[in-house]
Amino acid sequence: MSDSPAPLADPHLVFDAAEGRRDLVILGSTGSIGTQAIDLVLRNPDRFRVTALSAAGGRVALLAEQARKLRVRTVAVAAEDAVPALREALRERYGADEPLPEILAGPEAATRLAASDCHTVLNGITGSIGLAPTLAALEAGRTLALANKESLIVGGPLVKALAAPGQIIPVDSEHAALFQALAAGTRADVRKLVVTASGGPFRGRTRSDLADVTREQALAHPTWAMGPVITINSATLVNKGLEVIEAHLLYDIPFDRIEVVVHPQSYVHSMVEFTDGSTLAQATPPDMRGPIAIGLGWPQRIPDAAPAFDWSKAASWEFYPLDNEAFPSVGLARHVGTLGGTAPAVFNAANEECVDAFLAGRLPFNGIMDTVTAVVSEHGTPAPGTSLTVADVLDAETWARARARELSAKATAEARA
Repeated sequence: MSDSPAPLADPHLVFDAAEGRRDLVILGSTGSIGTQAIDLVLRNPDRFRVTALSAAGGRVALLAEQARKLRVRTVAVAAEDAVPALREALRERYGADEPLPEILAGPEAATRLAASDCHTVLNGITGSIGLAPTLAALEAGRTLALANKESLIVGGPLVKALAAPGQIIPVDSEHAALFQALAAGTRADVRKLVVTASGGPFRGRTRSDLADVTREQALAHPTWAMGPVITINSATLVNKGLEVIEAHLLYDIPFDRIEVVVHPQSYVHSMVEFTDGSTLAQATPPDMRGPIAIGLGWPQRIPDAAPAFDWSKAASWEFYPLDNEAFPSVGLARHVGTLGGTAPAVFNAANEECVDAFLAGRLPFNGIMDTVTAVVSEHGTPAPGTSLTVADVLDAETWARARARELSAKATAEARA
């Protein structure tokens, strides 16, 4: 292990640690990660100042309210047609003599903000559209608090080529847990990483039990409140498969030394097993403000960032092996991660299309992974030694999305015949 490359996320190496108040850019500010990050910032004005916000553009009233509370310099929306409504919402919230923040719009707006003058960029965008902002933040030399796992999944080699040691701080609860546990030893001390999964709403069900589950059942996550795409990914355990690939890329640990276990309570967010037999677990009640605080403040900890356990109350913590037959997504993720190249991008893009089809009632629950598996199989094995470019990723995603839509439509037609 000592001769392998340095991991992207290393708690022993902190990129450009800053004393005093840090300037932040928050991408995806109206989503779950963004809103919780802003709550943390507003409670710690002596530590953080937000200079810019970006959002998709569907919740302009909330974006305008965030901009006013934080007094940001710039707001950005991906949807250009949302600008008139955003400008009006800002006027309603700012005083008559107060200047409005600068407004950027279009698909490149978040990328421009990611390269703007700040200490840390929190990438809380959902989906592979977060890749360009991730690359822009790294190239501009910003510390990257990464909640957008998809950008690392689809563009792993591109991200690794740009990131300096310690420049990326993971924000996913699982990877923030591994990040903290890894601080207790050296890389040579690590035997394996153990990534925990809640099991989602369908833990314990067989594949046949899952044939007729509904959209509402899949969205009823037992422990976490998240957006619809991430919630469905948790129900299929695709989210856990993506996290296995992410752990491999962040910490440079081989896939055969990354294990997934089911932990329904979601108290232990992940564990590191060391060569002396010790296992260190990072545990908090399910609340994303803890991982967000690690991403924004490391190596300092933010007091009362999230709730702590009440150890005076009895509680049981359970752990179960993963059912790979009912939930084949983790095994498929290991496969595409091992293949490398554009295979992870194909996996992620096909899944996003299939989740949309399921949420719209066009595809059954089991059809999500059946279709993703078929698309990955058709994509084949990347040529060895082929270098990856952003164009390669975009082309692979475009093909995978189109093919996933075709196969989903075919499955729907056959089911109705």
